[in-house]
Order: sequence, then C-alpha cells, then structure tokens
Amino acid sequence: MNTISKILVPYDFSNSAKRALDYAVDFIGNAKIKIDLIHVSDNPDEKKMRATYEALCEEYKSKLKVPMRWTLGWDGAVTNIIIEAQQEKKADLIIMGTSGLSDKKEVSQTAKLVQDASCPVLVVPENSEKDTVKNISLVLGKNEIDKPNSLNTLLGICQKFNARVHVLTIQNTPGTFGYSKNDEKNENTLMYYLENFYSEHTFIENSDVVDGIFSYVENHDIDMIAILPRNHTKNAAPSDGLLTKELVLKANVPVLTIE
Repeated sequence: MNTISKILVPYDFSNSAKRALDYAVDFIGNAKIKIDLIHVSDNPDEKKMRATYEALCEEYKSKLKVPMRWTLGWDGAVTNIIIEAQQEKKADLIIMGTSGLSDKKEVSQTAKLVQDASCPVLVVPENSEKDTVKNISLVLGKNEIDKPNSLNTLLGICQKFNARVHVLTIQNTPGTFGYSKNDEKNENTLMYYLENFYSEHTFIENSDVVDGIFSYVENHDIDMIAILPRNHTKNAAPSDGLLTKELVLKANVPVLTIE
C-alpha cells in the first residue's frame, strides 16, 4: 500500500481508542508502516502515558515491523492539536475510535476532525466487529468527482486487502440517476482510478439517505464505508458535513472520509 506510510492514532486510554489501535495494527499487517500515538490533555500525565505506551509496544511488538512512537499534546483544542500533529508528522491517515452518540464531547471532536482534517480519516466504532476489509461501499452523490486523485487512498486499501468497491448512490429527490453526463464521467473516473477493484454502481431510491446507506451495508456484507466529501465534487453546494457526521457517529462499520 504505497500511498500510506504513516498513521496517526489519537489515544485517550478509552476503550474506543484501544479498539482503533487494534484496528490500525491489523490494518497494517506485515507492511512497514509507522504508527504514531498522540495523547491530548490539558494536564498530560507523562508517566501514565509512558507506562501505557510501553505496555502497548510489548503487546504489539510481534505484529509491527516498525515500533510505535508517541507524543503528548496540550495547550489548545483537541482537534487542532491532532491536525497539527498530523501535518508535523506528515501522517497519511488518521485512525480514530468512537463510542458513537453516547459521549457528546467525543461527538463534537470526531465531527470536527473529519470535517477539518487535510488527510483521510478512518473512524472505527468501538462496537465494530469488522477487522478484515473485503467489501467497501463508496457513497457517491450526483455531482462530478472533481479530484479523482483522492481515490488513490481507497485504491491502496483495495490493493492491500484485495477488496472490492461497491459504489452506492442514494436517490432521495425526484429525477433520473445513472444516465447523466456527470454519471458517465464518474463511471469512467471510477473504472480508471479503482482499476479492477471497482465492482458496480448501485442506485437506490430512499428519502432517507442515511437509512438507505445503512440498509445497503447490512444487506451486502459491507466491511467499510467510504465517503467523498462534497468539496471534491464539481458544482456542489457548500456542505456542513451533516451526512459525514451521521455516518461516522452512527455506523457499526469503519467509515473512511477521503480527502
């Protein structure tokens, strides 16, 4: 997976953070990819973090080709510190855990991070039982993909896991989908950038987009949802990220936001 060499994992000692780290280690497999842990706190306990870090290194040493590193962050908003660390360490991907809607503070931080980060973010639900990636659902709207290079991260994941990409468009307004010029251009882009890992493009009518996505995920044994933010599509109205927020906080499978 030549598009990812460094992964940043926010770690706050919670069960959801541990689940994200477990997922990150399995995600890497035998690849020589570096994991950087970052712990953000107003009053960082360096002694506790060091002890935790040493215990985690011992736990994962037989699985990782490259030893983990860790850093402490403070003096600022959590999401800003994580984004600054990602930029400083030049991480290609952020993998973070979430406990869903139960923690309002976490909800706000997760939503802001996936909206503001300049790299892909993979959000792993604490209750997710998915550890392998065989089927990925790429959620796509009706607008033309503006930055097809952003699909390279998805291609890298497909190459690593030999995963298939099932593109999904939910039609929640009257109209004809699948036959427009944008649809044709997107089809060509998907075939070119996702190569033979692109499986099919399904169009489903459902007035509730989130319900349509989750129904498809459940019925098609999907292991990961990928979403292309609206700022990567041409002629799209500004987005406040509501769909992305709902997906990352309500899904029971990992959600990849592609930047």
